[in-house]
Amino acid sequence: MDTRHPPFDSRDLRNAFGCFATGVTVVTARCNDDRLVGVTANSFSSVSLDPPIVSWNLGRKSPSLQGFEEAGRFIVNILASDQEALSNHFAGKSPEKFTGIEFDEGLARLPILRGCTAVIECRTIQTLIVGDHVLFLGEVEQYRYQGREPLMFCQGAYLPGSTSGQR
Repeated sequence: MDTRHPPFDSRDLRNAFGCFATGVTVVTARCNDDRLVGVTANSFSSVSLDPPIVSWNLGRKSPSLQGFEEAGRFIVNILASDQEALSNHFAGKSPEKFTGIEFDEGLARLPILRGCTAVIECRTIQTLIVGDHVLFLGEVEQYRYQGREPLMFCQGAYLPGSTSGQR
């Protein structure tokens, strides 16, 4: 019995996936050569509380992929509702994403973005190639949160409450 599904229109499928509202994060790391990498990601999820493990994924064609793979650790910066500009900045293609961005340093001098609603510092415990993405699993080493309203994204737009207030 053939259990394969007919091919989907990738844009239409992406629209269907986009109906699920998510928080917005910027995942950051410091490479072995001291270069900083950061990407906007809404694929973040908690996986386990005992031990504390989280996941996120990055496209296999991302220019930042090698940096995250070699870093061996990452920080999930969960953006607050007034950080839409930061989300857009790290979603861009510039290789110099940290130019003009203020940040503090966490474990292993990884960049922690200021003003986030939560920061989760992780050690990469496994990466898996899953289709056109790489799934990162990280054990939480340290975290902190401020309880600020998070930045939310759905159907290709930020939800009301963001700095623009537009959908």
